[in-house]
Amino acid sequence: MSALNGIRVLELAGLAPGPFTGLMLADNGASVLRVDRVQPPSIPSPDVLIRNKSSITVDLKTSAGKEFLLRLIPHVDILIDPFRPGVLEKLGLSPTDVLLKLNPRLIVARLTGFRRDGKYAHMAGHDINYLAVSGVLSMLGPSIKVPQLNRPLPPSPPGNILADFAGGGLTCFAGILLALVARSNTGKGQVVEANMVDGVSYLANAPRKFTKIPGQWDQPRGSNLVDGGCPYYGVYECKEDGTYMSVASLEPQFFAALSKGLGVSDKDWGGDRNDRANWPAVREVLRQKFRSRTRQEWENVFDRTDACCLPVLTHSELETGGYQQRPAVTLSGTPSLPEHEDGGWAIQTLERGEGGDQVLSEWLGWKNGRDYLVTKGGFHSKDAAHL
Repeated sequence: MSALNGIRVLELAGLAPGPFTGLMLADNGASVLRVDRVQPPSIPSPDVLIRNKSSITVDLKTSAGKEFLLRLIPHVDILIDPFRPGVLEKLGLSPTDVLLKLNPRLIVARLTGFRRDGKYAHMAGHDINYLAVSGVLSMLGPSIKVPQLNRPLPPSPPGNILADFAGGGLTCFAGILLALVARSNTGKGQVVEANMVDGVSYLANAPRKFTKIPGQWDQPRGSNLVDGGCPYYGVYECKEDGTYMSVASLEPQFFAALSKGLGVSDKDWGGDRNDRANWPAVREVLRQKFRSRTRQEWENVFDRTDACCLPVLTHSELETGGYQQRPAVTLSGTPSLPEHEDGGWAIQTLERGEGGDQVLSEWLGWKNGRDYLVTKGGFHSKDAAHL
């Protein structure tokens, strides 16, 4: 049995962070029912974070659709709200004034991009925007001047991993778990507020403070100890174009193992490797060394050593090599649900309305036609006259 077995979740359909929160709940045993729109919105990419979920389609702008959702609220533990501030309230689904009064044990997890009380609260945004206003984006990427431009390139966004999934979805998941623990003590649910800006700012606690410590992160981006500035904390291309080794030999014993494998020493760059004045020379020595052999040859040299020197593998290589994707953590007594037989590589999607009838039957014993109707693709109550 998984840790969240018996927990019921309504996930209002949204983009990546909300579905990722729902995925983590589903992977740990919760029964997650996604509430899709009857008319699908225009989205940049399909939702592939659907493992172990089911779907119903509800038009929350109609009285019958809204009543159908409200009938579910007393029977669920968690509602994931991925909308901008004010959307639920405009629909007549205020968490405090409506939902928690229907179900005082309900946990309403509200996930936005920007802070609800900030000047960007009602603006649209994506991962790069949340990184930008959190201060984190300013720390990412090199600051070396490009000769043709005679100035550095702009900061480099690291894909939509940091804000959307780590600062957003994962942080919201943690907030839900805290609320579940609190509910076990108080018997009451609550509203969990998460946003990508605060989430990613929290992730940057240490780097932000390191900017005030000499020798840590006090130099321009891309020229510090662990942001690519240090030559023995970086990535080097091997003999075959487009193949790389990662190096993180910061400690003396690790750098000694790296130097041994490469066949280099301080005399090759003419001084102490810790002296920043020698970093350009150290980098050039390492660059030439790594370019002299293939990645596989370097793997043969550094495997089973403490040089902190490992290959940069692609997802394609991992999949071809039979690498099995696993749950993020291992619980000995209440394990997460395993990945599918494909090892976690295949693209899967969830059709709107897929599996919804079965979940409603399992949760409440409801039957289509008796307890609700599905008309023009939308689940709704049979009589919504009192609304």
